Amino acid sequence: MGAQAVRELPSFYALPAGGWRDYVTLLHLPYTAWHLSYVALGACVSSEFHPDRLVQALVAFALGLGVAAHALDEYRGRPLRTAIPDRVLLALAAGSLAAAAAVAARAALTTTPWVLALAAAGVFLVLAYNLEGWGGRFHTDRWFAVAWGAFPAFVGQWSQSLRVEPAGLAVVLAAYFISRAQRHLSRPARDLRRRVLSVSGELRYGDGRTEPLTARSLREPLEAALRALSWALPLLALAGVLARLRQV
Repeated sequence: MGAQAVRELPSFYALPAGGWRDYVTLLHLPYTAWHLSYVALGACVSSEFHPDRLVQALVAFALGLGVAAHALDEYRGRPLRTAIPDRVLLALAAGSLAAAAAVAARAALTTTPWVLALAAAGVFLVLAYNLEGWGGRFHTDRWFAVAWGAFPAFVGQWSQSLRVEPAGLAVVLAAYFISRAQRHLSRPARDLRRRVLSVSGELRYGDGRTEPLTARSLREPLEAALRALSWALPLLALAGVLARLRQV
C-alpha cells in the first residue's frame, strides 16, 4: 500500500510527469481558474463595469498567480515533482511578475496611480506566501485566503469603479471564506496523495456492514468537492460577466 501511495500523481489535475506535461501541471489550471473567478465576480458587483479593465486585471492575476506564484511554489519545495529546472522556474516567476507589473503600469496610465500600489501589494503577496519568508509567517491558511481569495476579489471590484463599495466588500468576504474552505479540503487531500504511506482501519455500519479505509476512499470525496467547486466558481463568474456585458 505504501508503494502505491508513492506512485500517486501529486494532485488530481496533474499530468504524468515529463516534458510539456510538467508545464501544464505547474499552472494548477483548475485552481487558477477558480481564483481568477474572484476577480470577475468582484468586477460584476461593481457599480461600473469596464470590460477592458477586467481583462487587464485577469491578465495580471493570471501572470502573477497562475504562473509566478506556482513557479515559486514548485521551486521552493517541488510539491508537484516536476523536472522543470530551477533556473527555468525562477525565470518564469521573474518574467511573469515583470509582465504583470507592465500590465498594471499601463492600467495606471488610463485610470489612477493607485493601481501601482495594488500591483506592489500583489508582488509582495506572491513572494511572501510562496517563498515562505519571515519564518513562514505569511504561509498560512489565513494568508492564503487573503492573497488568493480576498485580494483578487477586491482588485476586481475596485478596478472598475476606483472606489470601495459595499457589494464589493461582500464578495471579498465570500472569496476569503470560500478560500478557507478550499484549504480545509485541499490540505488533507494533498497529504493523502503526497505524504501518507498507508491507512488502516474500517468503517462499521449499524446494519453490520464493514468497509475498509484506504487513502483513496478518504481522498476521493475531498477531491470530488474540489473538482466541483473548480467548475462552479468559473461558471458563476462567467454568468456574471455575460450578464454585465448585456448592460454595456
